[in-house]
Amino acid sequence: MDAEVTAGGGTAGTGAGDLSGRNVCVAGLGVSGPPVARALLARGARVTVVDGRDDEASRSVAAELTAAGAEVVLGATPLPQDCDLVVTSPGWRPDSPLLVRAAEAGIEVVGDVELAWRLKPADQMWLAITGTNGKTTTVRMLEAILRADGRDALAVGNVGTPVVEAVLPDAGGHVHDILAVELSSFQLHWSESLRPFAAAVLNVAPDHLDWHGGLEPYARAKGRIFARDTIRVVNTADTWSVRLAEEEGDPHAPLVGFGLGTPRAGELGVVEDLLVDRAFVDDPGTSAEELAGLTDVQPRAPHNVANALAAAALARAAGVRPESVRAGLRDFTPEPHRIAFVASSGGVDYVDDSKATNPHAAAASLGSYRSVVWIAGGLLKGAEVDDLVRESADRLRAAVLIGADRARLREALEEHAPHVPVVEVDAAGLPEGRTVMDAVVAEASAAAREGDTVLLAPAAASMDMFANYPERGRLFAEAVRRAL
Repeated sequence: MDAEVTAGGGTAGTGAGDLSGRNVCVAGLGVSGPPVARALLARGARVTVVDGRDDEASRSVAAELTAAGAEVVLGATPLPQDCDLVVTSPGWRPDSPLLVRAAEAGIEVVGDVELAWRLKPADQMWLAITGTNGKTTTVRMLEAILRADGRDALAVGNVGTPVVEAVLPDAGGHVHDILAVELSSFQLHWSESLRPFAAAVLNVAPDHLDWHGGLEPYARAKGRIFARDTIRVVNTADTWSVRLAEEEGDPHAPLVGFGLGTPRAGELGVVEDLLVDRAFVDDPGTSAEELAGLTDVQPRAPHNVANALAAAALARAAGVRPESVRAGLRDFTPEPHRIAFVASSGGVDYVDDSKATNPHAAAASLGSYRSVVWIAGGLLKGAEVDDLVRESADRLRAAVLIGADRARLREALEEHAPHVPVVEVDAAGLPEGRTVMDAVVAEASAAAREGDTVLLAPAAASMDMFANYPERGRLFAEAVRRAL
């Protein structure tokens, strides 16, 4: 890691704010589509929105956009005539027919983040975060730290405010000075000119491989966050994070590491019970700055301490004072369903980490507790679980499995943790009036002993049984409270 770090990096957008007369197609009426369409209309573009869905919700949004001046096509995804720019929703795959037709016609395709970068004020600073897990927590921590320092900052992306909305003046003409930007691999794939002031790759593990076509292209999409002049913040314990900074980033830009060990010069880390900075100090070789204590990080799981260090590194890159890091971490309120304590009974804690929707996230969650009754299962989306089970085997008291892919988890447990009792809960076999989570909590409670943690960390997506991971977590918490 570099021994000395000074503030630097790109901050200017392209200044391409005048879209008057351009014919722009917005592909998709999902989360990003409507704010993108409104932003384009505000800049004078002629906008056509297309979406293959034609349901009540889509028609309602379409009516609003039509009233604002857009043309909306539902039930089909044609490439509009005379279109000279396509702004795609992040989830649209590159092989989607409309995007293929646009590429064949030589029409530029960008995502919502790329559009936002082109529209942003030149002096608005972006601090960007990507990774397989921990993005939302880290971006919220960063926002809290920046605000504790008196900065006019806002967390944007997959945290409530679309990026494109945060680069345009609000009704009062105000635009935030700093954005803490959460970026997905999809958004980065569709970004070309993005140049954050500082950026972090928290971690990389297999996810969304069907969309990207494999781990290598998925990781390389993440690596696009390290643009020219961008200060590179990397997880020293994650091979891909370091590799992407070295191979995709600007070799002349500062490289800052963070990790849970004692920091070297140019890094942030942990010394006894303190978060310490040896990067953004006058003499990294001989001095360090105390930023916060482990007790200031909530919840104090190892992977969450790493998130706090990443947020602190990005904030320090922007010139935030050390005392503001502590104040911001204390002010930070964790998002729901992320290693959230639910209740305790008979010496057994019940914890909701429904957001652990892939094996990498579940491994971090399981690693936070000494003895676990593990509730797992759902849609694995092709992810492998052998390493997860092998590495967590000595922590498992028992396992309660649910969901479509529970058989694959059982196979892994039988092979790598044969000593662990396993119970499967089949929703179809439950008596009338008893919910899946009631049965799950009953089985987990029966297996638990004093000192154990009953942990919902499914390692899988939720849509086979629940509307989404928040519903899964909420129903688990409700079942726990009914049972205790």
